[in-house]
Parts: sequence; structure tokens; C-alpha cells
Amino acid sequence: MFHLQSLELLHWDYCQRLTLPLDGAIITVAGPNGSGKTTLLDAMRTLLGLECSGGRSYKTYARHAKADTAWLRATVDNLPRNRQAASRPFARNLLYTDQVTLVCRIERNGGDWQRRYAMVEGDVPIEELAQKPEKEWLGIEHWKKRLEGAGLSRAIARVLALEQGQTDRLCEYSPKELLRLVFDVFGDQEVLDRYEEARQHQRQLSEEVEAAQRELTHGQAQLAQLEARANLYRQHQAKLREREQLATEIIPVLAWAEERQELAGKLRELHRQRLNQAGEARQRADYKRRLLEALQAQQTAEQQVGLLKTQRDEAQATLDEARAAEKPVEQLLKQAQELQELAAVEGDAAQLAQRLAELEAAKAALAADWQQAKADRAKAQAALDALQGQRLAPPPPEVQRFLRVLRGEGIAHHVLADVVEITDEHWRAAAEGVLRGARWVVVLEQSQDEARALALAERERYRHYLVAQAEAAPTKPEAHSLLAVLRFSAAVPAWLLKQLAQIRRVDSTAEGLKLGAGTEWITPEAYWRDARGGRSVWVDPAQHQFGAAALTARRASIEARLAQLDAQLTQTAQRQTDTQRQLDAAKEASKGHRAAEELARRSEEFAQAREQLPALKQARVQAAQRWQTLDLQHGTALGAWKDAQAVYRDTQNRLSDSERAAEKYEREWRERYDTLHERAANSRAARRRFPARWIAVTALADLRQRFTNATQARLRRDGIERELEQGQWETDATVEDKVVLMRATVANQEHELGQRRASNEAARLAVGNARERYIDVLRATVRRYRKNIVDLGQLAGVEVNADLPHLDNDDTVLRQAELKVSFNFDGKGQIGLNDGEASGGQQVIKSLILLVGLLKDEENSAGGFVFIDEPFAHLDVRNIQLVGHFLKSTRAQYVLTTPITHNVEVFEPADITLVTSKKPPGARWAPPIGVLQRRAAA
Repeated sequence: MFHLQSLELLHWDYCQRLTLPLDGAIITVAGPNGSGKTTLLDAMRTLLGLECSGGRSYKTYARHAKADTAWLRATVDNLPRNRQAASRPFARNLLYTDQVTLVCRIERNGGDWQRRYAMVEGDVPIEELAQKPEKEWLGIEHWKKRLEGAGLSRAIARVLALEQGQTDRLCEYSPKELLRLVFDVFGDQEVLDRYEEARQHQRQLSEEVEAAQRELTHGQAQLAQLEARANLYRQHQAKLREREQLATEIIPVLAWAEERQELAGKLRELHRQRLNQAGEARQRADYKRRLLEALQAQQTAEQQVGLLKTQRDEAQATLDEARAAEKPVEQLLKQAQELQELAAVEGDAAQLAQRLAELEAAKAALAADWQQAKADRAKAQAALDALQGQRLAPPPPEVQRFLRVLRGEGIAHHVLADVVEITDEHWRAAAEGVLRGARWVVVLEQSQDEARALALAERERYRHYLVAQAEAAPTKPEAHSLLAVLRFSAAVPAWLLKQLAQIRRVDSTAEGLKLGAGTEWITPEAYWRDARGGRSVWVDPAQHQFGAAALTARRASIEARLAQLDAQLTQTAQRQTDTQRQLDAAKEASKGHRAAEELARRSEEFAQAREQLPALKQARVQAAQRWQTLDLQHGTALGAWKDAQAVYRDTQNRLSDSERAAEKYEREWRERYDTLHERAANSRAARRRFPARWIAVTALADLRQRFTNATQARLRRDGIERELEQGQWETDATVEDKVVLMRATVANQEHELGQRRASNEAARLAVGNARERYIDVLRATVRRYRKNIVDLGQLAGVEVNADLPHLDNDDTVLRQAELKVSFNFDGKGQIGLNDGEASGGQQVIKSLILLVGLLKDEENSAGGFVFIDEPFAHLDVRNIQLVGHFLKSTRAQYVLTTPITHNVEVFEPADITLVTSKKPPGARWAPPIGVLQRRAAA
């Protein structure tokens, strides 16, 4: 590698133009912070094609000079490493003089800055270099390659680009990174090139194999896709053909066959109907004969009814006459009996008084009975009048009063009696009995009204339940439960639904006992058995409450009660009349009238009445018997007449119905006949349009086996239509040709893949051979580097050890190979690259040993140069001396920076010291850089 000899700056940052000597082994750049030390190093880095430090850019430095062009020029040595000219650093660049000029031109290009490079033999000034043709200037990438040929490898370039304060960065490399760096610096470029060329060739072949594999996979995928498309195309064409066959052949043929079969059946049915109609005609003739007989029987029965009615009316008149004749005689004998009873006591004042008291008591009792019966009748009549115009039975007054209070407060509600309907009258008694205690339960529509409603119920002392939580009745209750015969139009309490669902309906108590002791049951007569035992809950029909039928039953019960009370009032009135007559006679007797005298005076009259009464009673009995007999005969004759009328009407209706049915049948038969005749003609015409093979027996049997009927065929056609409309089909007819072409393409791709795999295998063998040579060079390089750092360690007084890595002919092993280096300072034991046990100075020395070891050539002489920005930062005096001693002990070229410090030890190893100064405020250019050069010893 070459050494720097001089550096010239023109319009670089705030330097107008200056030339600095760099032909010493150690050049120290000293100055205060901000005086341009790093600027000077960045000039060298830019000249060598490296990036500036600290995120700076050459464009910034060129812009500060406010000139259109900035120049960086350096002279470097080009001395051969041995006696051969080819060993000169720049020999690859065809430069063979001992000195070479490197130059960087930075000029404004539009709104941006551009850098160009050149290298020439000898020491050539800037003015002469400015005359070089543009084609001889190089870009940054070509420049880096030229410098790599001179020994400035990319690995050394990374080292030269270390930032300020990071001198110890090399010792922080991992063993694997250090090995890679060593080989990048020392490796035989030809071997590397051949290995990389072989690897690149194999990589290219592998990529070609992978590309061919991808192309084959892609082709196979395309082929599969095309085959899928072709399959879809064939399926689409098959469905189109099937749809066409269904529409043009299968459905018409099946429809024709079904219609023909249907026509045959309807014609047979029409013939059967015709035969049945003949039987109906005979039946109508029989109806006419029976109608005439029924008319004659009706007339005969009517005459008999008229005759018996006349006889019954005559017997009724005779009975009335007998009753009219018998009644006065009975009254006269009854009066005689009363006079006899009165005569028996009229001689005894005490008995007469007792008789009067008994009659007065009887009169008062009868009057009380009359008043009670009258009051009961008035109450029943009022109850009947209250039912007029009602849909349901009205509630009791206390319930009506509480419901009015709820309505007045705006509380929505309903009572169970209004929402329960009994659907089976057979079980009304049982349902009424069970629900009797719950019929005036109030159910609130809104649960939030419960507090107000309870307060009102407490105030009104309402004795029935008030419920805020209710639910709808189940739609399908258990069939044998009492709940099954009830219908609810609104929500009801859950406990009531549960109770009704648990009660089982049975026909008798014996059947209920068969269910076991744990089952609740009830009979139609309202006998209820629950867990507590059995009891009757029968309710008088007058007290029925649920549904419209309950209102009818209550009305009928009240009407029957009114009739009973009317009969009771009539009987009481008759008894009152008799008692009053006896009382009047007793009172007359008490006034002195003698009952015995009246009996004697009217004895003949009473005797005649006793003589006449048996005959009159016998006559009344005979008249009653004759009336009963005639009335019974009249009823029987009347029933026979009504039966004859019913038979006549029934026969007449049947005859009329039969005649109307015959007329309708004849009309419909003719219409059906005409329709079937027309359809038969159309069927024959359709048959002539079909090919014979379509309607052959075997063809029809096959179609019926496949589709059963025309409806199934239409469903199949509709399904195909939906599939064609909704499915993803291929309609491109060229897809099958594309499949054939793609198959040929895939076959060619498979053939090419096989050839490339064979080439790749040959390349793999070549890479293996190149890798073996590469490993040999790598082993030599590592041994050489280990010798360099061991020798440098001896110069620095440090014991350095390096473990040779395990190398094998395998890329994985090579990638995992490591160069482990350890150091022993002052006999204190081995420490690794970056294990945290070294001091700051030792870290710097470790990195410098590793760094300078990269710069030594085969003859163990120093080579190359290093930029180290502030290597003495944060070091004490002892460590500064250690680092300075090491720098002097090596023969590499160092460019160091250090701030102005009171510790003069930092200048002790320097051959040349460059002193920088800050630019004065307002000045355009910075002061010139001072040069201190150590005088060579005599």
C-alpha cells in the first residue's frame, strides 16, 4: 500500500490555498476545537473517495469557500515492494514512477456539486491538471476501484473512515467480523476472484435453475389453469348440449307422454262418469216414485191430524165443563169442612181464641212468604235487567268500585274474568270452580304502577290479589290439563298458569284415583283432588263468570228462578185467600154467629154436594183421560205428519239436487269431452312431429328412469340455467388449442430444467475446487496476520495470541469461521477483543495492533497509512505514553488529530506537527496552517 507525501488544498472549506508536507511516519494535527482538524482529515478522506466524518459532506466544505471549483491534490509514493516493477502499488493502473499525484476536482454543476478524480505519474500541479481532457476524469466508483488496485481495499477504507473518538472500534469487532476483515485485506485477489467467479457462476446457474424451476412451475400452473379452463369449457359445452336436449327433446317428449297418459286416464274416467250418470238417472226415477208416495202419506197424516185435533178440542171442552161443574161443589164441600171444624171449637172460647191466633199467625206467615218471594223476584228481575246489553257477566259492586279507582288514576289493568274464555262447555263447571277464587285478580299492564296500585288497594280494602308480574299463556299446553280448555286474551299470573297446568282432567273420580296420590285432577262435575285432599268446587250456573256462555247460563238460571218465584207467589196468594176466608168465619163465630146452625140450615145443600161430587169427579177424570189419550194420539199423528213432511221435503230436495247435478254434470261432461277431444287431436299432431326413435317404448322408459317426469326434467333444465348464469364458465373455444401448446411448452421447460441442473452440478464441483484453493489462501492469510499482530505485540510489549479458525470445504463452515485474538498486558492474564477488562489505553493499543497488522506486507515492513481522529482522547499520561511508544515502534504512516492540551506527551512521537487556528470573525479565509517538522537526528 502507498504512503502520503504531501497534500494541497484549494478552496476547501475556509482554506484559500495551502500545501502541507506529509512525508513523515507520524503526522499530528493540533489545534483548538473548531479550528479545522477534522476538516483536514475529511479532505484526505474525500481525496481517497471515502465519506466524511460526523455526517458531513464534501459539498458543505466546497460551498463554504464560495468558489465554483475546489481542488484536493496529494502526492503518494509508488515504490516497489521488491525488485519487480509489477509490485508497485499503482502498477495495475499502469503507473510506474516512484511518485504519483492523486487529485479530486469538486465543481458546481447547476445547483449541485460534483466530484471527479484523476491520478497521474510524478508531481503534477493543479494548473496542469486542470488542462486534462474531461474523458480522463473518473467517477467515484471507478476511483475506488483504482485505489483498491493500489492496496486501499474496502476493508481498510472502512477503518480509515472511523469517527472521532472511535479509535478502539477494531477491538469491538466480533471474531467472525475480524476474520472477514483480515481476509478482505490480505486475501489473494486472483484466488478470491476465481472463487467469487465460480460462486457467481454457480449462483447464476442456481438462479437459472431456480428461474427455470419457477418458469416450469409457472408453466405447470398455467397448464393446470388452462386445463381447468378447458375442463370448464367442456363442462359448459356439455351443459349447453344438455340444456338444448332438454328443451328440444326430453321435456317435450316427457310432457307429451304424460299428457297422453293423463288424457287416457281422463277419458276412462269420463266413460265411468257416463256409466255412473245412467245409474243416477235410475236413482232420479226412484226419487220421483218415492216423492209421490211421500206426498200421499203426508196428505193422509194431515187428515188424521185434523181429525184428532177436532176430537181433542171437543175433549178439552168437555174437560173444561167437568172442571167448571166440579169446582163449585169442591168449594162448597170445603166450606162445609171449615164450618165443621169451626163448629167443633165455637162452644169453647179458649179453642176459638186459639183457632183465631193460629189463623192470624198463618196469615202473617203467608204475608211474610209473599213479601220474601216478591223481594226475591224483584232481586232476580234486577239481576236479569242488569244482564241486558252485556257481553260478559258484570263484576260485584266492590270490584267495580276498585276498578273505577284504578281507571281514575290512569293505571292500565285487566281482571282475569275479562281475559279468560272456556273453550269446552263440558268442562265449564270444573273451570268455573277452580277459577272462582281468582276471577277478580287484577293484573297491571305496567309493572312500574305496582306501588301506586298497592296503595290504592290498601285504601279501598280490596280483598283480591293485585299482580304486577304476568306472562303469556303457552301456545301448546299439555293436552289433558285443565289449561288446555282455556284461552287467554292477555297476560295472567305465572302461578295461575302453573296451577292450571298441573290439574289433569279425568272423566270420573275412579279414573282420577288411578293416576296416583301425587297427581292433581278434576272431574267435569267440579270435584277437585289436590295435595290436601278432594273437595267439590261446583258453582251454581247463576254465578258463572267466564266468557259469553257464562252470561247465557246466568240468564237462563235467573229466568228459571223467576218462573219458580212466580209459581210460589201464585200458590201463596191462593193460600192467603183460603186463610183469610177461614179467619173471617172464625171472627164471625166469635161475634155470636153459630157455625152449627149454618151447617144445619144448609145440610141439604151440603148433602147434595157430597152426593154430586163423586160423579162430577168421575166425569172430570174420564174427560181428562179422554183428553190425554186424544192429545197423545194427536201428538203421535202430528209427529207422523211432520215425519211425512220431512220425508217429502228430503225426497224433493234429493230429487232437485239430483236434477241440478245431472244438468251440471251434462254441461261439464260436454265441456270436458270437447276439451279432451281437442287435446287428443293436438297430442296426435305433436306425435307426428317427433322422430320415431324419440317416442319409442324403450326411449320413453329410459327417459322416465333418468328424470321420472317432465317436471323433474324442467327442474334439471332450470338448474342448468342457474349454473350457466351463476357459475364461472369458460367460453373461449381456443382454450383447448392453448392447452396443447402449453403442454409442449412445459415439456420444453422440463427439458431445459434438466440441462441447467446438469450444468449447475458441474458448476458446484468447480466451486468446490475453487473453495479448496480459497481455503488454502485463507489459512495462509490468517497465519500471516497472526504473525503480524504477534510481532506488533512484541514491539508494544504485549503478548498477543490468535487461534487459527477451523476451515473446511463448506460454505456454512466458512461463514461460521472465527479469528479469536487475545492480549496479555503486563503479565496480568489473557483478555479478549471486547470483554470489558482492558483499560482505555489498552483498548487503543489493541485496536492499533489489529489495525497496523492489516497494513504490514510480507516483508514485515510497515505499509499504508491510517487516519486516527483524537486517539489520545480520555487517556491519562501513562496511557498516552503507551500509545505513543507503540506508534513509534511501528513503521506505518499515521495522521493523528489532537486538541491543544497541556500534556506535551501527545506531540512526542510526531515527525510533523500541523497547527490549525480558528478563522477570525468576519474573515473569509482561515489563517495558514503552521508546520512543525522534527529535525532528523545527526
